[in-house]
Amino acid sequence: MISLVAFLGNYGREYENTRHNAAWLFEKSLPFSSVLNYQEKFRGEYAVIETKELAAQFAKTGLLTTKDGGEPHVPDIAPEKIYFLKPLTYMNLSGESIGELAHFFKINPNEILVVHDELELPFGTVSLKWSGGLGGHNGLRSTKATLGTADFWRLRFGIGKPEGKDIADYVLSSFSAAERESLPLIHAQTAKLFAKLLLSTDPIRLLSEWGKKKLLA
Repeated sequence: MISLVAFLGNYGREYENTRHNAAWLFEKSLPFSSVLNYQEKFRGEYAVIETKELAAQFAKTGLLTTKDGGEPHVPDIAPEKIYFLKPLTYMNLSGESIGELAHFFKINPNEILVVHDELELPFGTVSLKWSGGLGGHNGLRSTKATLGTADFWRLRFGIGKPEGKDIADYVLSSFSAAERESLPLIHAQTAKLFAKLLLSTDPIRLLSEWGKKKLLA
């Protein structure tokens, strides 16, 4: 099960609404984000919440409930707590922050979910992925280098690949007006997957639907 969620992005007001900060924008949109008490440590900002409290927040916000509207079941094998991390190292060194927190709390790589932007997916497509290639993403490269393995989970937000534009300039540019209008819909749908994922004893089962899901018509 997932014990640590790392949202990759770049620190600083000038980067707040850029494509490379797709994960931070998603974190900010989560209905329970306001109850996460972030503090600065591990070369980033991290928050911790008891898994049972998180399940209660899922029900309270309508993200995930039982058929009768109650709190979702927390599996017996679930971690007692779940950690949320926003590295403040800038994207290229994200893994150093992830590695520090994971080492301190003894979290295995296969219990880590990295949320990030993805050039290889069109805007409006979200993908849950286990292990595999890094797609040239420097944040993932850093994470693999620090953890010593690529065997961790990824939640990827498609940002599309530009034609005739410098990649570095593109990922550090802001979303277009049309894209900004679509982000709330993308975030709302993905948040439901996110809730299921954090309480799932077998995330592999979610891959059939969310391996590559187009969320915009």
